[in-house]
Amino acid sequence: MFIIVCFQLKVGYWNVMRFLMLFWYFEYAWWVIFQVKIHCCRVLLERMSGELLKDNFYLRYYSGHSGKYGHEFLEFEYTRGRLRYANNSNYRNDELIRKEIWLNDLLALEIKKLIKESEIIKENDVNWPKRDINGRQELEIRLEDEHISFETSKIGSLVDVQDSDDPQGLRVFYYLIQDIKCLIFSLISLHFKIKPIT
Repeated sequence: MFIIVCFQLKVGYWNVMRFLMLFWYFEYAWWVIFQVKIHCCRVLLERMSGELLKDNFYLRYYSGHSGKYGHEFLEFEYTRGRLRYANNSNYRNDELIRKEIWLNDLLALEIKKLIKESEIIKENDVNWPKRDINGRQELEIRLEDEHISFETSKIGSLVDVQDSDDPQGLRVFYYLIQDIKCLIFSLISLHFKIKPIT
């Protein structure tokens, strides 16, 4: 039947067979390319997750005070792909908000980039304002071979930074905290549709 159709169409049998073979080869080549892409994606994801588990990067920020509404604070912590967020405000009988998100490696790289570009690792909190009745801020970072831990009073604005004994170092701290808080609040809002209290 196939030969009769080829004869009626005035197309050579071998030409049709060549066309079918080429078509089959192209289909097979696309299938092979697709399988290779899937395999590469799997390997990449396994490597990324493995590196994420081995990575010792750690970030913790705390800002809080004790007042007439009790202990009110904001805290977030990132370690090995997990971001934990807590916000406690007793004003108007609000309840403690606790959220947890798993982040991929790209976001971890972005947070590391923020920290490296800020050069906070080079700073020292010796001359920064000490904690007082208005509260305190804590920042702890472990990045590669470096481990830093800062504590200072709550900073209301850049005026507080300028009036300190170490305005340059405190400015680095202030802007880094603003950048990280902006990123974390955006992630929380995006994932859980809540508006974090600052």
